[in-house]
Amino acid sequence: MATVNLSAQKREDLGNSTTKTARKKGFIPGVFYFKNSPAVAISVKDTALNPFVYTSEVRIINLQIEGAEKAQNCILKDIQFDPVSDKPIHFDLLGISENETIRVEVPIKLVGAPVGVRDGGVIQHVLHSLEVECLPANIPAHIDVEIASMAIGDAIHIGDLKMENVEIFGNPTSTIVAVVPPAVEKVEGAAAEGEATTAEPEVIAKGKKDEEEDAK
Repeated sequence: MATVNLSAQKREDLGNSTTKTARKKGFIPGVFYFKNSPAVAISVKDTALNPFVYTSEVRIINLQIEGAEKAQNCILKDIQFDPVSDKPIHFDLLGISENETIRVEVPIKLVGAPVGVRDGGVIQHVLHSLEVECLPANIPAHIDVEIASMAIGDAIHIGDLKMENVEIFGNPTSTIVAVVPPAVEKVEGAAAEGEATTAEPEVIAKGKKDEEEDAK
């Protein structure tokens, strides 16, 4: 997997006012975590996060914190967005060691056009990512799921996936993708029956009105 560089500044003042000011200047606050080490508060230029946020792939980050002796490989563990502007407002990075396995969420990529779709079927993409565990060097950018041979009624489940040097988590029977028959249109008979049903209250209402008039 390719490694992408990211430069960060260390944050000394963690007050709310300082953080708000930094955001207005185009810097996003974050925290770098690493096993058996204290967390480090950092900030990066907002545009510098784009290659890691607006992508459908998992990428290893080569993080260089200003003043640190060496860079550290890590992954984007979490990111928060403003509910109004939908812009990133905070992020967490998790340091990784090349000899230790790590669990990460990896997106699923469907490959091919199912024969079942050409026959009128519809693709149902149920799961869009899966949790996996492996060494950092084996982290897949995405999980490719071949669907070209799928006919109407076929489905692919978590248990059907096999990846070398990667352990996939999840219920083996959970559906990832399926090709289902097209929706069936309502028949005219059912529509006519519905019209008859809706007409019934009107008859009852007229009968009640007649009874009231007779009582007068």
